Amino acid sequence: MAGPLYTANYIAVLWDFDQTLIPGYQQEPLFAEYGINGPDFWKEATGLVDYYGQRGLQVGGSIYLNHMLAHVRTGRFPGLTNSKLREFGSRLTYYEGIPEFFEVARKHIEENDEFKKHGITVEHYIISTGLRQIILGSSVAPFVRDVWACEFIETPADPGFAKASPGETPPEREISEVGYYLDDTTKTRAVWEINKGVNIEPGKIGVNDQVAPEDRRVPLRNMLYVADGPSDIPILSILNQYEGQTLGVYNPNDVRHFKAVKRLRDQERVQEVVSADYREGTTAYLWILATLQEIAQRIVRDRDVALGERIRHPSGHVV
Repeated sequence: MAGPLYTANYIAVLWDFDQTLIPGYQQEPLFAEYGINGPDFWKEATGLVDYYGQRGLQVGGSIYLNHMLAHVRTGRFPGLTNSKLREFGSRLTYYEGIPEFFEVARKHIEENDEFKKHGITVEHYIISTGLRQIILGSSVAPFVRDVWACEFIETPADPGFAKASPGETPPEREISEVGYYLDDTTKTRAVWEINKGVNIEPGKIGVNDQVAPEDRRVPLRNMLYVADGPSDIPILSILNQYEGQTLGVYNPNDVRHFKAVKRLRDQERVQEVVSADYREGTTAYLWILATLQEIAQRIVRDRDVALGERIRHPSGHVV
């Protein structure tokens, strides 16, 4: 009889991005480059929901992506390409301790002799309603296994593209279409893809495929989600329901942000709230490392129990 697909020895740390890893929003270098007032942009983007609603059209939070494309189309973001987005990612400023903490957390588990025997590993993932290319250009990108975020297309494929003979790679052009988007609710798709290993076995496993619990690559209770706001509630709800770990972080220099994250704790959306300072000895540093260690210890216990249940020792001599 075939064994399980995976050995459930993976721990996944899921990170939101804006105001979780950085104090502000990842689009700020882009706005600065083009002289756009960020608050005005977001106010307009939010207003588009009512604007289109009055015309009998239904749009959601991801409409901000179309508003960005409108800025490209009208010349407010001239020459905005995916490579420029990646370059903007290199200009981001992080909370203290980031990105170094990603490696600290990984090594804290993987270099522990007890956990090493069981091959327990830590993987970092980013799940954001922001822009994937900006995140891929950021300092944290080398430390993460995968990134789920919104994506733009520069050169759309024409009808019949599949039958056309392969040609040269099209020249880099301005972004022109939305290729992929995440909003509050669809962020949960990333959780299930990590859970089932869809990102590890693309084309072999689909997010809607039936996969037995024992065959899922990263059990939900092996996940820790670090986030800061209302857009994270759907993921928080899933992990809280299935024994995962949840942490709310707030900007230590922003009282309003603290109050917003505290409400998550008051509503029992997160299990703890700490300042977004990931340096050695801080509460965030200690809480995350202790939580990862607890997950790893539980994995060891579960594997020891499973070993005891599967092994049948021979009878001893009768005395």
